[in-house]
Amino acid sequence: MEIFQTVTVKQILTAASKEQLMKTFKQTKQQLEREIDQLSFQLKKKEKTIQTEEMRKQYQREISKRMDKIKIADFQLQQLETLPLGSEMKEKEMNALVDINVGDRWDELMKERTIVIKDGIVVEIR
Repeated sequence: MEIFQTVTVKQILTAASKEQLMKTFKQTKQQLEREIDQLSFQLKKKEKTIQTEEMRKQYQREISKRMDKIKIADFQLQQLETLPLGSEMKEKEMNALVDINVGDRWDELMKERTIVIKDGIVVEIR
């Protein structure tokens, strides 16, 4: 029988991966800023026509969501700058199929599993 289990994927921070992560966070931030500009432009455009207060609030909520995501990206950039090379960083969680057979130790099967990656290569499975 097979079951799904959550597996944590961690990345060992190297100079190359740090640079790539910084680039990704900056791109995310720029994309969010472009979305805010577009939403603001659309809001101003609609203000010239008949518009309900609810529509204005909806645009403001969307802009606010993106501003919050920008704050998160800024925080991630700040944290990334302070992390020393060689640090393990949680990248994501994934589901994995785990084969279970009669006689298996349940405690061993339910232990948290981790995949460690360094520069895109799996270096350890715990």
